[in-house]
Amino acid sequence: MRHRLIVPAAAAASLLLAIPASAAEPTPGAPGVGDSYYPTAGNGGYHVSHYDLRLKYQPQTDKLEGTATLTATTTQALSRFNLDFALDVSEVTVNGKPTFFAKSGDHELEITPSAPLPEGKQITVVVRYSGTPSQVKIGGYSAWQRTPDGAVVANEPESAAWWFPSNDHPRDKATYDISIAVPDGLQTVSNGELKSQSSKLGWTRYNWRATKPQASYLTTLAIGKFDITTDKTADGLPVLNAYSKDLGDNLASAKASVERSAEIIEWESKIFGPYPFNAIGGYVPNVKTGYALETQTRPYYSPSGFANGANTSLVVHELAHQWFGDNVSVKNWRDIWVNEGFATYAQWLWSDKEGEGTTQELADYTYDGIPADNAFWKVKPGDPGAENQFHGAVYQRGAVALQALRNRVGDKTFFAILKGWQTDNKFGNGSVQDFVAYAEKVSGKQLKSLFDTWLFTDSKPSAAVAAKDGIGKAAKAAPKAAKSGKALAAPAKPVEPKSWKKIQAAQDGHGHQH
Repeated sequence: MRHRLIVPAAAAASLLLAIPASAAEPTPGAPGVGDSYYPTAGNGGYHVSHYDLRLKYQPQTDKLEGTATLTATTTQALSRFNLDFALDVSEVTVNGKPTFFAKSGDHELEITPSAPLPEGKQITVVVRYSGTPSQVKIGGYSAWQRTPDGAVVANEPESAAWWFPSNDHPRDKATYDISIAVPDGLQTVSNGELKSQSSKLGWTRYNWRATKPQASYLTTLAIGKFDITTDKTADGLPVLNAYSKDLGDNLASAKASVERSAEIIEWESKIFGPYPFNAIGGYVPNVKTGYALETQTRPYYSPSGFANGANTSLVVHELAHQWFGDNVSVKNWRDIWVNEGFATYAQWLWSDKEGEGTTQELADYTYDGIPADNAFWKVKPGDPGAENQFHGAVYQRGAVALQALRNRVGDKTFFAILKGWQTDNKFGNGSVQDFVAYAEKVSGKQLKSLFDTWLFTDSKPSAAVAAKDGIGKAAKAAPKAAKSGKALAAPAKPVEPKSWKKIQAAQDGHGHQH
């Protein structure tokens, strides 16, 4: 029973002043981190530093059993806190003590410790669970995909809730140990390094380790029969690529693309700065979906991405995300441009390197080739809305914004901005506004109007405005017209750069399932 304390008014005032801030009344942690696009994503009140997942999966029945151990620190005095999770939970302990838990909504696991937790408390949470992930729907879909010989989980912006409990938002990154037992004859693919494997009584257990901070949606798992290639880079980083054995005609083109990952990483490291992680690779499972995803250290590719032959541009895009999206992640999901605009620009840089169209030609073609009345120009890449999070404008117009920035500040400063953004925000998060402020700081220029034009205007910038940023054929024709005293002629029909279709094919694979 709680007793009421009665003291004189003057004494009460002095008593309140004497109470330390750390003795704040425990309250429930928020059931979301405050993301404007996904209000229930993530949770408040704690920060997870490590996930240890010990799993067992039977493909024949799609039955997943697991024990998740989370090490975390409270960021407020907590009477209760949530994890994002959708499978059936049998037991929860907090610091070794059995704890009351309940499900709410479609993926909230509410945990009430046996005693309130003070702010700054290091805690260990253990969750035992099981379920059939492909049958669990959140928002009408499951991120867990069954394959002919196993299963795959890889999705954006959410995928963790179908296979492990988490604080499911990019703002709360952690390291991972993922141990998964599957029937003998099957293999697994996950993030980081495969540290060991062993077989016993018809089951093989694989132990994966990711030692750098990683967002929950970037954590992936695949079970099946794979053709696996391994190597090391010149710097000694382990490389592991995996391909489902039943990819058919897509196998050769998938290999011709993904096997170039180490080469592409080396090239991107020169542009964006040192590779931030300690493993490299990619995997192509036998799935029917059409998207690719930048799962950390080991991007996921659908076979359809290589249905028309090799596409290194797709690999360039996903590996660029290892910097833009994985190392520096979105602060909120409305900031998706800091992922996709930059990964697309990496494709443009690759096109330039390969002699298939310069970044300027690609920017001009995007601007000149898409009419003003096209819905493309209605989407604001800097805040596209959840329904347009993966719209082509976020990618293509987002890349045009970077070319405009490059034109404004010059090559030396532009590439210094790209590298510095990675260094100054390593393993952290950034918003569109953070990047604008950083670019202004490094360049010493006022850039808000430039970014407003290309990221926050819901109409096509006029030819005159675009020309000021060096974008469009009119930008090239204007100086000549001014010099000759003649009126500016209408630009000729734009010429499609050689790399355009490959770049579009890669971006067509980004309409994620959610």
